[in-house]
Amino acid sequence: MPHPRLVTELSTRLGLDWPLIQAPLGGGPSTPELVAAASNAGVLGSLGAAYMSPFDLENAINAIRQLTSRPFGVNLFAPAPAPQLSPAQIEAALDATRPYRSELDLQDPAVKPPFHENFANQFAVILNLKPAVFSFTFGLLDQSVIDDCRRRGIITMGTANTVDEGLALQESGVDAVVAQGAEAGGHRGQFSVEMTGDIIDTIGTFALTRSMVSALRIPVIASGGIMDGSGIAAALTLGAQAAHLGTAFLLCDEAGTSPAYRKALQSARSGDTRLTRAFSGRWARGLDNRFMREMAQHDNAVLPYPAQNAFTRDIRKKAAQLGRVEYLSLWAGQGVGLIRQMKAAELVQTLLNETLAALQ
Repeated sequence: MPHPRLVTELSTRLGLDWPLIQAPLGGGPSTPELVAAASNAGVLGSLGAAYMSPFDLENAINAIRQLTSRPFGVNLFAPAPAPQLSPAQIEAALDATRPYRSELDLQDPAVKPPFHENFANQFAVILNLKPAVFSFTFGLLDQSVIDDCRRRGIITMGTANTVDEGLALQESGVDAVVAQGAEAGGHRGQFSVEMTGDIIDTIGTFALTRSMVSALRIPVIASGGIMDGSGIAAALTLGAQAAHLGTAFLLCDEAGTSPAYRKALQSARSGDTRLTRAFSGRWARGLDNRFMREMAQHDNAVLPYPAQNAFTRDIRKKAAQLGRVEYLSLWAGQGVGLIRQMKAAELVQTLLNETLAALQ
């Protein structure tokens, strides 16, 4: 049942007990078990599906439906054109990463498209299976995508790192905007500037949330660095209609976070994260490690997104198998020092109790 002290227009529309969203965690941490556990606890579970084939996406959604009858969301990346790579770019990238591949006993990979899954095929699965929410990041979508969702009764959410991006998403017809602050772990959704160059407009979560609430007519969801009930209460007080937590769920029992990744998170402090382009070609925040530091000295050897993401996949996969955290993309937000290990339902209840206490 909805908590009487924590009801927003968005939480009511989504059928949530209170306005909390388990953020989509692309890659290994995102599992049907985590999504369903969050939804069963009365909040919105979200599946990070950008790296899933249509077949795997269909299976994952069906698996979630076997575990919960509650609403949940699915997240994809807005489609990106395949970059045109010169032979010199490819050779520079290979040269910069050969020492790491040598350590991991890997051969040079083939560098050719496609570098990511086909968005249209993924989206067709979402339209067919109709999760309650379709969220996306890295840009705007064709109007036909938003219209298709509206006809199917699917609520749409886009990600913005600036007020102008929030306004553009509102104009595109989305139902809500995720205001992603600079503290957020994982990839920055910023799309109003080229994300292969310098970072600009790195606005903190609470400043961005309040500014976006003032500027937009549609619901705003606060995301980035929020790890406990005090942070959720602050976001709601600033006018957010929900809080969006990702890093906080990485140590949940149901998450698919690898053992090496879990170990790194357990010992992490809140000052241990930094932004990097080394893994994917787009700026993302994670725990500092050797690959990030050394590749920062070879910035010209980093391929554009999404080519770099495909290019480093073999390194990350082998490193995870071997427990070599120095080569893993350990995505985490700036509040990582507050992370806790427990079942997802227990975490949701703990966050609820903390939020109510903070609002007294």
